[in-house]
Amino acid sequence: MINNILKKITSSKGKYPPGYIEIINCLDEESQTADNLELVWKAYQLSEESHKNQTRQSGEPYFLHCESVGKILAEWNIDVETVIAGLLHDIIEDTSITKSDIVEQFNQDIANLVEGVTKLSGIKFNSKKQEQAENFMKMFISMAKDIRVILIKFADRLHNMSTIEYLSEQKQERIAIETKEVYAPLAHRLGMNNVKTQMEDLVFKTLSPKKYNHIRKKVNNSKKQRERYIEKFIQPISKELSDFDINADIFGRSKHYSSII
Repeated sequence: MINNILKKITSSKGKYPPGYIEIINCLDEESQTADNLELVWKAYQLSEESHKNQTRQSGEPYFLHCESVGKILAEWNIDVETVIAGLLHDIIEDTSITKSDIVEQFNQDIANLVEGVTKLSGIKFNSKKQEQAENFMKMFISMAKDIRVILIKFADRLHNMSTIEYLSEQKQERIAIETKEVYAPLAHRLGMNNVKTQMEDLVFKTLSPKKYNHIRKKVNNSKKQRERYIEKFIQPISKELSDFDINADIFGRSKHYSSII
């Protein structure tokens, strides 16, 4: 039944925007219930309508940021309530929608998540000192109450860092340093290494664009050679494991750009 619902939605040209379809396609199978798909669509529409007169520094509609945060969270296979809160994460701070409105239209948990993100957005990190960064992280975690609030902030920060070039150099530096000193270490502590490395690479790109582009070019140019080397290295290991009837996935990867300095 659910597959039929998804098939109907994804084949409805013009009715549902690509961003919504991408989000629901990323949800795990258990979350793809008719009620959940309807709630995500409701949140998508509410966010788009509420932010309709707002734009980003790039000139793009502000809602595209909210849509992107929802996509990132859905790609992480997080629960539907968190994805919905991601779509709505700036709605209390930047529009006339209140927490009570969210409770009425969705539920208390989603409203609490959105409110939690709003509270965290109100605190700013302005120091490079490690001790103060540690205190900031502790305050960040204690204020969040629900770990999902921090996950939404991670998604929010990743998208903001990926579009940071439209801000002034001063703001770029402040946000990049905050990401480096607070967000990336916090992602590491929570076991989200992929998020940590993405953040670190975006910081590197922002603070040292020439070095970043130089390393990226060299890594990309050596890709085929590196893949051949890794494959050659894997073959004897794979054979040994197979001889012992051990089923394992063996893979290699290049270092992320910010670690090659």
